Amino acid sequence: MNLPKPDPDALAYSEALKRRIGDEIESAGGWIGFDRFMELALYAPGMGYYSGGAHKFGAAGDFVTAPEISSAFSQTLAAQAMQIMAFSAPQIIEVGAGSGRLAADMLLELEVRAALPERYSILDLSGELRQRQQATIAQRAPHLLDRVTWLDRLPERFDGLVLANELLDAMPVHLVVWGSEEDELAILERGVGWENNEFVCCDRPAQDHVLERAQALAFENPLPPGYLSEICLASSDWTAAWASILGLGALLLIDYGFPRHEYYHAQRNTGTLMCHYRHHSHGEPFFLPGLQDITAHVDFTAIVESGFEAGLEFLGYTTQAAFLLNCGLTDVLARIPAEDSIRYLPQAQAAQKLISPAEMGELFKVIALGKGINETLIGFAQGDRSASL
Repeated sequence: MNLPKPDPDALAYSEALKRRIGDEIESAGGWIGFDRFMELALYAPGMGYYSGGAHKFGAAGDFVTAPEISSAFSQTLAAQAMQIMAFSAPQIIEVGAGSGRLAADMLLELEVRAALPERYSILDLSGELRQRQQATIAQRAPHLLDRVTWLDRLPERFDGLVLANELLDAMPVHLVVWGSEEDELAILERGVGWENNEFVCCDRPAQDHVLERAQALAFENPLPPGYLSEICLASSDWTAAWASILGLGALLLIDYGFPRHEYYHAQRNTGTLMCHYRHHSHGEPFFLPGLQDITAHVDFTAIVESGFEAGLEFLGYTTQAAFLLNCGLTDVLARIPAEDSIRYLPQAQAAQKLISPAEMGELFKVIALGKGINETLIGFAQGDRSASL
């Protein structure tokens, strides 16, 4: 791969994490599941991609998320936040708040709409990201910083809005192979071994919940021998956990992915796993652990099923484009006079990236689950895709 080379300090940082993961593989008998590898690469305390000090978001990082593309994303999202809080309680928890840009811009917009939450809590396990979030909010909305708190764990009870933008795609996934040359009915879990100080892929018979989920998927939709894809038990468990926490309110989850029948399409036979390093995307998860993001698309059918089975109500599912247009993206843009081309054109171009089918508009989806909300959420008023789940 022709990718930018890290500086010596960054390379040493990555090599230390590589050795840390290698030691765990040896201690485990020579094999760990890919989910564990991904968990360590992203979240090993003080060393993982999200728990260490690597710069991740924006032009200087490895990828750009919607809040960094345009403030109009957060300003538009505020309309949906305002409605959910009116139906429940004036509180927001954002899980995985990235740079803090979404929190800052949405708080400013809610202030304009006279709908500020009493408390805006952020749940993020990275100390480095907490510092960046605090700095971003202090810079962009200093007078609102006292409304923001940081959490160390999920609350025991909560009423209000739970918001997560591009969180689920970074949860550890199991890699599964359906069928082999020797046995078309075999279901194997692809894990990670350690040979000559390098990571290698190793397949073993799938077990327990991974096997159960894989068998169910194959029963619903027979897959060709050698088919490789992901199963994310972590995102299902995370969604289900909110059923015992949420009293009145909604989860609003924004991410890229598909309903199940598209996710496990026969032609998508190598899965959706993708890595991001300095604005380059590639498919090599063993490259520079700790310095690159590792992601997989979201199976939104699994999210709905896990939430519903745990006691959450399904409130809506649509594309990011439809959601933002329903929530008034064009009204937000109209605040800038079109004749003021210096200000208007960059914002219009950024908004186009958010809603264009060729950019983020179609691949990114928005899903809502909740309790005690009987009204239609404005973000799903038109263009609802629930039938596709």
